[in-house]
Amino acid sequence: MAQATLTPHELTLHGHRVTYRTAGRGPVLVLLHGITGSSQTWEHVAPLLSARFTLIAPDLLGHGQSATPRGDYSLGAHASGVRDLLTALGHERVTVIGHSLGGGIAMQFAYQFPERCERLALVSSGGLGPEVHLLLRAAALPGADYVLPLITSSRLLGLGRDLGGVLRRARLAPGGDLQVLARGFASLDNTGSRQAFLHTVRAVIDPGGQRVNAHDRLRLAALFPSLIVWGERDSIIPVAHGAAAHAAMPGSRLEIFPAAGHMPHDADPDRFAAVLTDFCHTTDGARLTADHWQPLLAGGS
Repeated sequence: MAQATLTPHELTLHGHRVTYRTAGRGPVLVLLHGITGSSQTWEHVAPLLSARFTLIAPDLLGHGQSATPRGDYSLGAHASGVRDLLTALGHERVTVIGHSLGGGIAMQFAYQFPERCERLALVSSGGLGPEVHLLLRAAALPGADYVLPLITSSRLLGLGRDLGGVLRRARLAPGGDLQVLARGFASLDNTGSRQAFLHTVRAVIDPGGQRVNAHDRLRLAALFPSLIVWGERDSIIPVAHGAAAHAAMPGSRLEIFPAAGHMPHDADPDRFAAVLTDFCHTTDGARLTADHWQPLLAGGS
């Protein structure tokens, strides 16, 4: 049977264009990309997963081909947007997989909407410790609004090559991660995308690093089957964050890809698809209610 590639769609939610890609048939996997990314982040692994799963990969608001409104780009707002998309498409319960920023959104989705989340998979996830790449911390600095149009101009970037050369010479990122950063900044080619990027970064990062940290709630993740995947050579978010999260999430599964950087699902899509498929097939999806946290919160936990 031929394996499907991701097919683009769009709809309007709350007056804003939301684009998303779908493929396959079976239990639903929601694939959430990282900052400056898009649903195309998953294009190499999607054909391997679509034989067994329904894939839904949105362009988060402010990213890809989705709208870039002036508004709320917090993790909570993104999580609500994912919930609204799933509601519009008629999907009740899903396994949510988040890469980088998408990992933080996935955790927030599970916390805000436990009744919609069956499993949680974090891929080189944000929100698990302060350390993060210097360029992302720099975006939180005063004045970044004025510098960003200069370093993301098509003339200067040359599709990311010039920025890549700068990063290489400054030793700010090794091979694969350098290209991730260069492509991401090259995608910020208009005022709307740049402003959405800055609002998104500043919602979770300040000049000292990541300021949103899920560690005080990771114990709750024991109620969801949880998978953590990381690239051992990740220079954007260190692999130590994954190990620490694994220790704090009882029953979680940790997979380290030795030759991968910040994009383990792209560096080794065959292994990623095999690991994710095995995780889904060997775990029972959670069945929680919308008010599941109430006894814990009422007890001061």
